[in-house]
Amino acid sequence: MEGNIVSSQQGDRKNQTVEGLSHAAIRTRSIMDSVRYYTDVLGLREAFRMFREDGSLGTVYMYIAPGQYLELFSGGTRDGISGPDVTGICHLCLMTRDIRRAYDAVQAAGGPLDSEVKRGKSMCWMFWTHDPDGTQIEVMEMPPESLQAQADRRFEKEGQ
Repeated sequence: MEGNIVSSQQGDRKNQTVEGLSHAAIRTRSIMDSVRYYTDVLGLREAFRMFREDGSLGTVYMYIAPGQYLELFSGGTRDGISGPDVTGICHLCLMTRDIRRAYDAVQAAGGPLDSEVKRGKSMCWMFWTHDPDGTQIEVMEMPPESLQAQADRRFEKEGQ
């Protein structure tokens, strides 16, 4: 049934109380290496920092779009286990309006490129990179023919 909507609440917005994705959080081994990666390689801007009671840097919020952030935590000391068969969050996806420009920017910044730009099953354009702690990051452009853009238009017509 791939691609088909299977839900008893299909199109029923009155039951939805979630309005958006506020942030994703990543615990880092070196918060400053991660801040450099997300600013210098992916072009995000630092929004603000929060400090622990002892004065050490605890959290850095990276700005993505209004109300959308990436939250970086310091203090990671143990590597997790990830893979195609492991449950839980498997990657972070960041949206772009120009996939080629995003790819070229990561390449120019010396960032890791784990794939070339390719067309996904949903008809989006994407490439993969990873941050200093190995978090898999998909960068995606959703052209009008992509399933995501089609769903956006459908929900917009329905009044969200």
